[in-house]
Amino acid sequence: MTPSIISQIPLIILISNHEEVGGLAAGGESYMTGELSLCAGTCGPGSLHFVNGIFESHRNGSPVVLIASNVDRHQQGLNFPQEVDQTKIYDQCSVFCERISHPDQARRITALAAQAALSKNGVAVIEVNGDMFKEKVDDNMSWQVHTASPVSHPNPDEMNQLLDLINTSDRITLYAGIEAKGAKTELIDLAKRLKAPIVHSSRSKEFIEPDNAYQVGMTGILGNRAGMEAVLECDLLLCLGTDFAYSQFYPEKAKIVQLDIDPTHLGRRSPIDLGLVGDVKNTLTQLLPLVEEKSSTKHLDKALAQWKKDKEDYNEEAKSDETLIHPQSVTHKLNELADDNAIFTADGGSPMVWLLRHLSARGDRRFLTSLLLGTMANAYPQALGIAKAYPGRQVIAMCGDGGMTMLMGDLLTLVQENIPVKLLIYNNESLGFVEMEQRVEGLLDAFTGLKNPDFAALAHTVGMDGWRVEHISELEGAMHKWLASDKPAILDVKVSRMELVMPPKIEAGQVASTALFGIKAVLNGRTNEVVSLLRDNFLR
Repeated sequence: MTPSIISQIPLIILISNHEEVGGLAAGGESYMTGELSLCAGTCGPGSLHFVNGIFESHRNGSPVVLIASNVDRHQQGLNFPQEVDQTKIYDQCSVFCERISHPDQARRITALAAQAALSKNGVAVIEVNGDMFKEKVDDNMSWQVHTASPVSHPNPDEMNQLLDLINTSDRITLYAGIEAKGAKTELIDLAKRLKAPIVHSSRSKEFIEPDNAYQVGMTGILGNRAGMEAVLECDLLLCLGTDFAYSQFYPEKAKIVQLDIDPTHLGRRSPIDLGLVGDVKNTLTQLLPLVEEKSSTKHLDKALAQWKKDKEDYNEEAKSDETLIHPQSVTHKLNELADDNAIFTADGGSPMVWLLRHLSARGDRRFLTSLLLGTMANAYPQALGIAKAYPGRQVIAMCGDGGMTMLMGDLLTLVQENIPVKLLIYNNESLGFVEMEQRVEGLLDAFTGLKNPDFAALAHTVGMDGWRVEHISELEGAMHKWLASDKPAILDVKVSRMELVMPPKIEAGQVASTALFGIKAVLNGRTNEVVSLLRDNFLR
């Protein structure tokens, strides 16, 4: 079989200790570069280990090709050891999943897989039997990868319907998602004309937030009050390239317009009044000359004032005592000391909250976390692939201690490949996000405690640099040294276990549920935990 199609991929080689890490690393690289990456594993258990990494990469839109091998053809269908039906497994997390049934198909199917991954922004899977790698065929047909960038925007009648809604609305909010990438100038121009606040989705933070006088943060449980209220209190919400999943955070009485490149996304999260298909940048380019400037700034001014207060509240959250370190304090210090072009990844759970709320998207900073799958242990594997693609940039993985202990084996890969990823471990000795969810529901937390090693000592054992921080006065000095290291390095920070991820607006039911936890904890002899919960979250 010929390797000619795959050989067109820029050569970045990484051999990981665990296939899941390989899938996450490939996805991290492709997410940041927009280029194709390739991962491959042996049949049966090797291919199965890829599943979570491939699911995550597919969900976040990374163009990845996975070569999943299977047993030799003469053994297939006989329940031979390690035989697995790859199609049933990967069909649900790929844009392309085909088996090479004859060596003559190899180049053609490989080209189609690469083309599908790049044009549809997802994972393409090629299944191949192991004995086929030994065969040779004539390779005289030049199958190639072709991608295109068509211009797409609504038709004139639809554009007039959009204009009518804009002209008859006073409080307009722009909600910009990941598909608005490349349209920041047009978004700001539209916000200026409509006197509209811009709310961004979590994945569009990196390109909407910087140097934008109209942005007011995010909505949703991970967001802030300004972003949430700007969405809920408008009379026209323009959803521009966003597919935000949580229906309870859409306005009940406002008109909603949704613009998306994929027509199947229209109206699937909330009822909408107008669904448009098109690219955000091209659509706004067509729209802007037709839009008349509005005069009232009341809606925008209110959102901006609340956004200013939200940022002040975030700063207040970051104040720590000497021996009680809040994770917000750690993230604020990281925000201060990290490079303006640093690339950050964060584990699903509380680390992704600290990234989204407390890191500034200034300069050329990039961000990646598990927002559409919510997986654990994604941060440093993704950082591993990203650092291979950007060897001159600071790559920082914000890890939960639970996520860290899931895939520690590839710390050896960091050392073996000498990849200077910086791992920040929020060490609260618990599965913090799960524990918080249990307490907010009024339950006594169960089976969430962790017995962690000294991660800094572990780092030294495997050949990394490592620092451990237990007092706030130690944090800045240790973080300076950690960031300056030319080796892969761990910063293990002991943070408050009782930290809650507070929503933008606290509802009575949430307080009642947390109070119920308090009653149960007291009755079970855990009064000290109730005191800590109050002190760390409600009395600050």
